Amino acid sequence: MANKPESPIEPFKRALTAATRAISHDRDLQVSFGPETPGLRGKRARLPVPGRDLPAAEVAQIRGLADSMALRLRHHDDSLHSRLLPQGGTARAVFDAIEQARVEAIGATRMAGVAQNLNAALDERCRSKGYAKVKDRSEAPLADVVGLMARERLTGEKVPAQAQKMVSLWRDWVEEKGGTDLDGLLANLNDQRAFAKVARRLIKDLELVDDEDGDLDDEDEGEDQDSQGQQPQSQSDGSDSEQGEAASSGMDQADAADASGGESVEMEAEAGMEEQVAGSGEEAGKGRRPPASDMMGHNREALYKPYTKQFDEVVGADDLCDAEELARLRHHLDQQLNHLQSVVGKLANRLQRRLMAKQSRSWHFDLEEGMLDAARLARVVANPTLPLSYKQESDTDFRDTVVSLLIDNSGSMRGRPITVAAMCADILARTLERCAVKVEILGFTTRAWKGGQSRERWLSDNKPAQPGRLNDLRHIVYKGADAPWRRARRNLGLMLREGLLKENIDGEALLWAHDRLLARTEQRRILMVISDGAPVDDSTLSVNPGNYLDRHLRETIDWIERRSPVELTAIGIGHDVTRYYKRAVTIVDAEQLGGVMMEKLAELFDETPEQGKGKGLGRLKKTSRAA
Repeated sequence: MANKPESPIEPFKRALTAATRAISHDRDLQVSFGPETPGLRGKRARLPVPGRDLPAAEVAQIRGLADSMALRLRHHDDSLHSRLLPQGGTARAVFDAIEQARVEAIGATRMAGVAQNLNAALDERCRSKGYAKVKDRSEAPLADVVGLMARERLTGEKVPAQAQKMVSLWRDWVEEKGGTDLDGLLANLNDQRAFAKVARRLIKDLELVDDEDGDLDDEDEGEDQDSQGQQPQSQSDGSDSEQGEAASSGMDQADAADASGGESVEMEAEAGMEEQVAGSGEEAGKGRRPPASDMMGHNREALYKPYTKQFDEVVGADDLCDAEELARLRHHLDQQLNHLQSVVGKLANRLQRRLMAKQSRSWHFDLEEGMLDAARLARVVANPTLPLSYKQESDTDFRDTVVSLLIDNSGSMRGRPITVAAMCADILARTLERCAVKVEILGFTTRAWKGGQSRERWLSDNKPAQPGRLNDLRHIVYKGADAPWRRARRNLGLMLREGLLKENIDGEALLWAHDRLLARTEQRRILMVISDGAPVDDSTLSVNPGNYLDRHLRETIDWIERRSPVELTAIGIGHDVTRYYKRAVTIVDAEQLGGVMMEKLAELFDETPEQGKGKGLGRLKKTSRAA
């Protein structure tokens, strides 16, 4: 039998794999090709599959992605990068973008072919992210703008045509604040540590960090003396992005609250639980909130408050984009996660079987009356002195339950984490719906970067001291508890929309989701939070204490865990949430999310609510490090 002719794609894959290993100087680099999101994780590079006829434009784009990943492996020291990361989500995103521009500029200036490939990949990225449609600053990610301007300085290449309008919206402001620092990047192109110092000064000049956090030029001076001459090695386990920036993006908020030191104070005991409030789950904010005195920190002047709620919004997913775009985004989500559907689907089926078993009838044995237990007649025959044994059938006490899934929609979730979270939420909703358990899926972010209209109002009011929260909240309802899955399915694609993910104010989002649950009539209410970092909002933290959002989150969690009938659990993606939540688990890879989510729900359903509020916490307070 004649051998099957080789696909023309195979020689291309072999050649690209060899070239990627050569550029990275790493023979152990594993290069794979598939339909999932391209990205770099440790020493595994994932690339898209080209068309069978190998169109030139598509080949150049894939080569550009491969070159970008290889250059990051060769010229980037991830441990040094993580030590020098600034505080704040936007500041970290800018820092990451500038560093990516550095490693790509090194390759582009040395190899003309690599420069062409990188340009092709960047053009495609700008097109796919819709930069040409950006009309105002609120839609233009500052990190991407600064990254493109840094690339312009380092390589001499113009900003791609698709992004020129977007960059022009910020260019004058960035040049005025940090033009000198942008010019200083080129002189330190081959020294990551010196380059990072200039990048930190740029971030400080752009007012993305507090004054006390910005002056870190001498940080880790002693620690890094031995590392300057070593070959950089990437050890990333972060989330993927669409052009291989994943080596650090997963750490965007991993340590954002480490220096806060804010601890929630002990609160006085309250007699009894909250009264259950009947009503529709679609009406947010109808439940009981913790008293203001309970949300007070050590400093009574620093009571958490929003400066204004006028610009906050609770919005349905279908109100944020049209039906055609939602359908396109949902199709994109299905394509990216097709290979994970079967794995998570099996876990969902296992959860369904466990829940259905708890809902089925059970038997009580060795009773003095009821139906004669034929299985125990043998012992009566063997010993007639033993009494007859009876059994009775009874219903298992499976209480009417509602589950709320609250998903962090912050910028650091961009890429693989938010994609996997959307898919898992989708499968979870389908599974629980089959078991007559209602599910609602919620998301939280902000309407703008760096404050939006709330900050503008504060500025127009002559900057009063201690203004509180200075950003416009955006709380998104992807699926209401009473909405069937088939109607809400399309909405989950919105999480993939470029420009949606901004900053995260977790405390108020948690209260919002909690109040929605209290407004439900179900007997048992479960709230599951999925997040990848501490609360971060640069505008709020720039004019309030550094632990302002962190402390409010801790106090909110403490109040819910101790005094509310809602059962709270959390899953952290690359971020240790066990320091916030008593019932929590941390995963290091977004693809673990499905299994952990199903397992945590199974554990919740296997125990009573009283166990969940008390002794059952210990076995859940752990960190999962499974590969």
